[in-house]
Amino acid sequence: MIRVAVVGTGYVGLVTGACLADFGNEVRCIDVDASKIARLAQGEIPFFEPGLEELVGRNADAGRLSFDTDLAAATRWAEVIFITVGTPPKKDGSADLSAIFAAGETIAKAATGYKVVVQKSTAPVGTARKLWKELAKKAGKRATIDVTSNPEFLREGSAIETSMRPDRIVVGAETSRAEKLMRELHEPLYLLETPITVTTLETAELVKYASNAFLATKISFINEVANLCEVVGADVQTVAKVMGQDRRIGPKFLHAGPGYGGSCFPKDTLALASFARAAGAPFRLVEAVVEVNERQKSLMVAKAKAVLKSLKGKRVAVLGLTFKPNTDDIREAPALDIIAGLLRAGASITAYDPMGMPQVGALPIGRRIAFADDAYGALDGADCAMLITEWNEFRTLDLRRMKKRLRRPVLLDLRNIYDADEAKAAGLTYVGVGQGAAPRKKGTR
Repeated sequence: MIRVAVVGTGYVGLVTGACLADFGNEVRCIDVDASKIARLAQGEIPFFEPGLEELVGRNADAGRLSFDTDLAAATRWAEVIFITVGTPPKKDGSADLSAIFAAGETIAKAATGYKVVVQKSTAPVGTARKLWKELAKKAGKRATIDVTSNPEFLREGSAIETSMRPDRIVVGAETSRAEKLMRELHEPLYLLETPITVTTLETAELVKYASNAFLATKISFINEVANLCEVVGADVQTVAKVMGQDRRIGPKFLHAGPGYGGSCFPKDTLALASFARAAGAPFRLVEAVVEVNERQKSLMVAKAKAVLKSLKGKRVAVLGLTFKPNTDDIREAPALDIIAGLLRAGASITAYDPMGMPQVGALPIGRRIAFADDAYGALDGADCAMLITEWNEFRTLDLRRMKKRLRRPVLLDLRNIYDADEAKAAGLTYVGVGQGAAPRKKGTR
């Protein structure tokens, strides 16, 4: 058992803390927000993630997981301290690292003996080394502090699974003492034969950015292919399927749609482009990926304009607000930019999402949206349905019932969930993404 403090109880921090506790460690999750800590202590989870409430409750009841606001006390108590605070983008796209260094200062002032500080917050290359130097300077002879980098690869909607059974573990550790403690912390994963790579601080930091930027590139690439398909009369789903059969490419992240969103891809691509420019090695490909993703959202508004001729005075039923299914996270969700574009063009919006409506309702744009109790309620009297997030319940809608509820029988399927021929047979005008020609019968000989 290792005593672990986790600084920050956001998505990464809370999931990390709960999973480390479930591995048998004693974990304190720390946050400056006293009201949040009080709610967590009562078992109230501040965001939706399947299975997390049960995981937190089980480990809290077992005495392995607790919540506090006192980082100094937690630092003195812990052997390993994870920093999982936010690194939001500034106006220029660079990462705001103030929360990392603020946490580091408190840790340095309170630390005694030997401590391992783990930078888990995604931060530009060089951050961990700078943090290490500052901690060593401020702690002086009172404490010996090693800093490691341990990037997270959580996938929202399946975060517990990706923590308990990860594809890989990356640790940037440059002392044998820190490496030994980090290996011990991840020992339960050895039984699963999880690959563990121990490398330098800079390499570990760049792994996270390179991974996310590559996945974002695949998404933007297939969206560009989809746009070409619409012009030349090809079907992007078939193109993507055949591409994915090449094992060098693989099928994942080759689904055309309205663009990527969430807490990682938008922030990390901007940050990578920013610190690459600052380093004198501009990352032109990633800069293009960001540009393509922004344009893709505006193209979805253009689709609605094209099929309805004009959006002025039209009502659009938006199905899906979160950036992906199985989460209530609306950060950088494509739906928000698309809705803003629809509103600017004169449309009104009725929206439904299984989890995201309270979050959107709290935003300024939420005051301009009507919310429905279910998907069919959103369709009532609308001039078109626009499916943006592929929640499972949206995959099984009755298309004939949809047609009856809509004022105009138009379905804009931005995730290509439905078969165009089936939609047309139900009496709907169907518009997908990247479907320049009617899809042929699927299957291979």
